[in-house]
Amino acid sequence: MGARIERLVTSGTFSLDGGTWDVDNNVWIVGDDHEVIVIDAAHDAEAIAEAVGGRRVRAIVCTHAHNDHIDAAPELAERVGAPVLLHPDDQQLWKQTHPDRAPDAELADGQILVVAGVELSVLHTPGHAPGAVCLYAPALSALFSGDTLFSGGPGATGRSYSHFPTIIESIRERLLTLPGATVVHTGHGDTTTIGAEAPGLPDWIARGH
Repeated sequence: MGARIERLVTSGTFSLDGGTWDVDNNVWIVGDDHEVIVIDAAHDAEAIAEAVGGRRVRAIVCTHAHNDHIDAAPELAERVGAPVLLHPDDQQLWKQTHPDRAPDAELADGQILVVAGVELSVLHTPGHAPGAVCLYAPALSALFSGDTLFSGGPGATGRSYSHFPTIIESIRERLLTLPGATVVHTGHGDTTTIGAEAPGLPDWIARGH
């Protein structure tokens, strides 16, 4: 069987700026019967490892370093023997959750990750967090957007390390230029498409959040 996309939903908490909220996160597993990458190891390393099964994990990719997207990454890395990848601009956020364990390697804009014969391009999309990235897999007509773009608009920018004009620029310049049929696999909630979200841009800008 060729490369496919699997979703696992895990539950836990998101904490920043002194507040804590209950959240459900999407963990995306991309690959085939032999090898995968895990996108955003959230909350439950055991559940993610079970979903992976006996397949080789080539990498654990962090779309950004808010704790709800990375809290299970070190434990999962130890379980499956895979490196944790993070954009360097999110190191400060990472250290808030894992002060004694650094990521294994850095993500860079334009970098290509390959799994099961499929290429995923790293797109640096700051705004929700300084080191936020999305992964674009043209062969799968898929974008893994983390918390940059959701069904209904951009990710939140009301907390530390976030900036609304920056996320709008990232979405406009890096994401809405992708084919309209591209399915957006988000960090939380339902999938959407680039074509479904593009018309909303003027309203997002008008609302200013």
